[in-house]
Amino acid sequence: MPAEARQIIRDDILAPDDYAAQRADLKRRVIELKKNRRIAVGPDAAFYFESYDTMWMQIQEMLHIEKGGEAQIADELAAYNPLVPNGRELVATMMFEIADEVRRGKLLAARGGVEHTVTLRVGDQVVRAVPEDDVERTNASGKTSSVHFFHFPFTDPQVTLFKDLDTEAILGFGHENYTHMAGIPRAVREALIKDFA
Repeated sequence: MPAEARQIIRDDILAPDDYAAQRADLKRRVIELKKNRRIAVGPDAAFYFESYDTMWMQIQEMLHIEKGGEAQIADELAAYNPLVPNGRELVATMMFEIADEVRRGKLLAARGGVEHTVTLRVGDQVVRAVPEDDVERTNASGKTSSVHFFHFPFTDPQVTLFKDLDTEAILGFGHENYTHMAGIPRAVREALIKDFA
């Protein structure tokens, strides 16, 4: 799909039989694409940077699994188009990947508001993550969700810095109970640079 594609439209969606026939090959291609779009930050969190292709595949999979037909398509487009980068941002799904249910419950209860502490530092510039506001991700008791969606809005100078692979880029949390950071590897930077117009 061309880099300038910033929205998925109805005409982009394959017919169910066509998707089913190509599904295995398409899934292999997206798995390969995603390899350089994931960053682990600390022991529990992983960021998966989204693109037109990852969201297109998500929509096709939802349609394939739920079989809602034409009536479902508009809902899926409305749900996933906001996660396609707009050309001046990066967009990520962040998951706290904690297999043990008891441990997961305790840790999420101690990380309320974590979604407001995520930053991406490029050189001396800080890009503050903006959480998707479709639903509140921290409940009234202070427990956060295990899944969050973030937009990282860049200025033009910040994009220029990010494209300079000699400039350090660090993704991190500033929550009192989760203060982990991780450098963004070169291969990931090279993949994410394509998200900018």
